[in-house]
Amino acid sequence: MRHNKSVNHLGRTDSHRKAMLANMSVSLISHKRIQTTVAKAKALKTYLEPLVTKSKEDTTHQRRTVFSYLKNKEAVTELFRNIAPKIADRPGGYLRVLHTGFRQGDGAEMALIEFVDFNEAALASGSSKAAKKTTRRSRAKKAEAPAAQPAAPEAAEAPAEPKAE
Repeated sequence: MRHNKSVNHLGRTDSHRKAMLANMSVSLISHKRIQTTVAKAKALKTYLEPLVTKSKEDTTHQRRTVFSYLKNKEAVTELFRNIAPKIADRPGGYLRVLHTGFRQGDGAEMALIEFVDFNEAALASGSSKAAKKTTRRSRAKKAEAPAAQPAAPEAAEAPAEPKAE
């Protein structure tokens, strides 16, 4: 029975699990996205998100606390200098887990884990969607309205010329 077991042990000892999660965190911080199994991605998300929250406040105490988990000076510097300013206004949910399919060898379910604000493709498509305005109304009424009011002779000649937009 699974009574009140909040930590997925991932089939490893405590020290092995902590070292693995620290190494995966360093890789994720340096590369901004990594591919792993779904179980490891979920465990990594619960491990790294509190550290990213700590990085919002750039003090010596917070840096030392994060370093005690990651044990990599370059990763701590990257987290506090580059990642923390980008996620400063986000109230949580810094990582995204995307399921990618199954591994060829053993059929393990694979996932891509990435920082939400560092996916350039998603950010580019999101900005273009925000720029394009769509409507749910019918456009037939707009087409009829100009045809009903041909008061000026110049307005009748305007549709014949191609628009330069």
